[in-house]
Amino acid sequence: MSTPITLEEHQRWMALALNSAQMARASNEVPIGAVLVHAGKPIAQAFNQTISQNDPTAHAELLCLRQGAAFIGNHRLTDCSLYVTLEPCLMCLGAMIQARVKFLIYGVDDSRIGCISQHRIHKTPGLNHHLQTLSGICSGECALLLRDFFKARR
Repeated sequence: MSTPITLEEHQRWMALALNSAQMARASNEVPIGAVLVHAGKPIAQAFNQTISQNDPTAHAELLCLRQGAAFIGNHRLTDCSLYVTLEPCLMCLGAMIQARVKFLIYGVDDSRIGCISQHRIHKTPGLNHHLQTLSGICSGECALLLRDFFKARR
């Protein structure tokens, strides 16, 4: 039986995701960061790179999942938790389901799309995997980073 993860542990991993998001911002990418945790250790960390890679799939979550799968040596990430600063999009959620990520923790809801917070797509009957979710970890910091980024671009 595993020990429940404390709020402080969630905040520690989200702080790493926020560091990645800051790297995205410094690269003029949308400031979203992700960290994949396995057995209490971070095994992958990434930030959005869609612009720099000219790749619409180079979201922080997908890059992190790719790194994690390579690290573990398996396309299934069944015992992993993914920390992301913003609620994942439909593409990223689909990849998490395919990878069988156990737990998704994100900082702030995506008020535009909200495929988890508004539409609850991860709970769709018939999916071959239903990941657990938790939102609101370091939400203030995550929201401020995004708000400041887009405000500066206007």
